[in-house]
Amino acid sequence: MSDMENGRDPAQGKWMIMQVVRLAGVAMVVLGALIISGKIDWHPAIGYVLAANGLLDVFVIPLVLARRWKSPLP
Repeated sequence: MSDMENGRDPAQGKWMIMQVVRLAGVAMVVLGALIISGKIDWHPAIGYVLAANGLLDVFVIPLVLARRWKSPLP
């Protein structure tokens, strides 16, 4: 029995994963900004790495996932 026959749309789960990745990316950017500004006493290089990784998670990774999960043309 497929997911659609169970009443579950597989696209809904994929959409939720992409949103969680984006939210985690925003959290990483904020944490990185706090480290860079000195509010959190860690090495600033960690802040730059977290901010860059967070920006990738917000802007790039969801596009990669969407392209990978795209349904084939009939």
